[in-house]
Order: sequence, then C-alpha cells, then structure tokens
Amino acid sequence: MKCLLETWDNGDKYEGEWKDGKQHGYGTFTRPGKTKYVGEFKNGEKHGQGTDTNANGSGKCVGEWKDGKQHGQATWDNSHFVYVGEFKNGMFNGQGMVISRDNGEVFDGEWKDDEYLGQGT
Repeated sequence: MKCLLETWDNGDKYEGEWKDGKQHGYGTFTRPGKTKYVGEFKNGEKHGQGTDTNANGSGKCVGEWKDGKQHGQATWDNSHFVYVGEFKNGMFNGQGMVISRDNGEVFDGEWKDDEYLGQGT
C-alpha cells in the first residue's frame, strides 16, 4: 500500500493509503465546505473505524462503517440531538438512545430504519 495525496478538480482530496487505485487502509478524505472523514477505507469506501465531521461543525459521527455507510456501533452528534447506538446501512437500527438538544427528551430502546419501535423508555 502506498501513502499519497490525490486532489480532484472539485476540490475533494484524499491523503492516505491506496491499493489497486482505490482508497484502502487509513486515510483522510476532505470535501471542502462539506465534510471530512478520517479513518479506515476498503476498496474506495469508508469501512472500519472512522470519524465523519461536517465542515460547519453541525454534526459528527464517530464509529463503525461498512461499504461507505455507518454500520455497527456509533455516536451521531448534531445540533438537534445525540444518538448513541447501533447502525445498519446508515440508519438507526437496533439498540440506541437519542437525547434531544431541543427539549431534553430521551428515548432509549429499539430502532428500525431511523424510527423507534415503541419498545423503550
């Protein structure tokens, strides 16, 4: 694996490890004015442990990724709420807790496709 910097015409850049012409291993992918991901890649996709942060500071996800999406345990923290729990295919799925920044309400329980199932507190 090689470590190198690649910059595209739209300003996106990746600095890190490559394999067979794709991001593979540990690296940093930056989309100026949008997001910055620091973590593991596999075959050009976010895969493994990583942190994705919005450029304006409005959100941050720290946790596990699979095929470019949050998958496994992660914490998603944005200006409206904090979610700590399980993800599947980029959505809240499984056990998790949401704490509202707007009114302090908490839901701790079971989730499916970003919606709580009613089993929880």
